[in-house]
Amino acid sequence: MHESWKPFLKSEFEKPYFKELANFLHQEYETKTIFPRKELVFRAFATDLNDVSVVILGQDPYHTPGAAEGLAFSVPNSQPIPPSLINIYKEIDSDIGKHTNPRGNLANWQKQGVLLLNTVLTVEAHRPKSHSNKGWEIFTTEVIKYLNQNRAHLVFILWGRDARKKKVLIDTSKHLVLESAHPSPLSAHNGFFGSKPFSKCNEYLKLNGRNEIIW
Repeated sequence: MHESWKPFLKSEFEKPYFKELANFLHQEYETKTIFPRKELVFRAFATDLNDVSVVILGQDPYHTPGAAEGLAFSVPNSQPIPPSLINIYKEIDSDIGKHTNPRGNLANWQKQGVLLLNTVLTVEAHRPKSHSNKGWEIFTTEVIKYLNQNRAHLVFILWGRDARKKKVLIDTSKHLVLESAHPSPLSAHNGFFGSKPFSKCNEYLKLNGRNEIIW
């Protein structure tokens, strides 16, 4: 994780809810197959807090072997592109012309200041949402509150029901919130396709003197 996040993270790690979550995760990693690997759980926080301009909030990590790598929606180059990310790429192509990633690795978004965060940061293999209601939702609520309070003119892109619950935490006079259905094949046709988050995001960043994201 980047140094800029350490005061916030240290404070959260010391709270009772997180200690309970840490105990739960210790048992899970010891006895089950959990994704992502331990050392990748907080990979999103390698993004310098002061460079964050966009927050993409999803649901929980990919639950198939080799896919989850600690960045929401991203997969290693060795993995096939998952259906949700295929739909994200389709929307980019429709919205702004063409996506720039030949594979599923979104590290180049992270390098541009996109915080790729899930609502829940771990999952048991082949069991989507298996780590819901264990404490992660409290943690990511605190992340959003911290960003809302300490930064200005961020773009929050909320995909899916779990992510959209966080909208109430965001001061919309200070930040831009873009929300829609999740890009999963189960819901993408219910409002994700045609929502144009990428062009809307870049228009807002440009208006506020920020670098546009090369999607």
